[in-house]
Amino acid sequence: MRKALGLIYLLAALVTVACLWEYFNKGGVVNFVSPANLRNVLTWVGLFGILSLGQAIVIITGGIDLSVGSVVALIGITTAVLFSQGYPPALVLPGVLLLAAAIGAFHGALVTKARMQPFIVTLCGLFFYRGVARYIAQDTTQGFGTEYTALKWFGRGYIPTESSLLPAPFAVFLALAAAVGVYLHLTPQGRRLFALGANEEAARFSGIRTDRLKILAYALCTTLAAFGGLLFAFKVNSLGPGDFGNFYELYAVAGAVLGGCSLRGGSGNVLGVVIGASLIMVLRNLVNILEIPSELEYVVIGGAILIGVFADQWMSRRREMGGAGAA
Repeated sequence: MRKALGLIYLLAALVTVACLWEYFNKGGVVNFVSPANLRNVLTWVGLFGILSLGQAIVIITGGIDLSVGSVVALIGITTAVLFSQGYPPALVLPGVLLLAAAIGAFHGALVTKARMQPFIVTLCGLFFYRGVARYIAQDTTQGFGTEYTALKWFGRGYIPTESSLLPAPFAVFLALAAAVGVYLHLTPQGRRLFALGANEEAARFSGIRTDRLKILAYALCTTLAAFGGLLFAFKVNSLGPGDFGNFYELYAVAGAVLGGCSLRGGSGNVLGVVIGASLIMVLRNLVNILEIPSELEYVVIGGAILIGVFADQWMSRRREMGGAGAA
């Protein structure tokens, strides 16, 4: 909870800096807190936050999934192609989610049964699924046209009306965050995931089926990535197989790490991930607000990840030194 409070203070500081900069440099005009900008930021927080939730589950186990962006592309492209061929949404949507779950389970099986490193397994997936998406689309842009307005609402709509401040993707994100929070923090299986990430050998000796848990974690990650990918697809409506979903794994990892999920595994909380995803999108928005060249967007985000990892390691060393001193 202390780390979450620190993130809230940091988020408040970033918002304050943005507002003050605009106020003094744009003649008292503060666009950052305008309803239009807040709606835009919350929409992207919701979309990328869903990816961060899935990434957090894997990182808690001590793993990582670098294929998230390519899974987003594969699911979005596959959905658009199947829709264009006349397949009904009631058949396509469950099918692509099951496909994503199978992809994650495959990753988990390679990590646990073949003893391959998660980094290598999911890095290969990053290239493989992108290539499959391009092949399915024949390297042509896919979309949904003017149809499927009810489904598109989940990616671009607002609650309760189109003039409201609450975007549908953000509401979906909060609902999923609540479900993942209950799963991780209030169920025995969720607590076992933390135990697995903290010390896999000790978890195995205590009777936890570590291989099965890892496979489940990767399956949940890709399923959430697919769910987010569908919302992204409905939001943008035009999907280029070569660039749709590019670098989305960066945002997913950044949101989870800044939210307090240690890359060494065993720690993290959903509230932190929600705030971490918000921080990333606020940083992204600040690139525009502060008139930073757009080419430096990834520099800002990369620096934020570096600072987050450094702070996590520094705090861990402090705790270890404190524990050693007490002993």
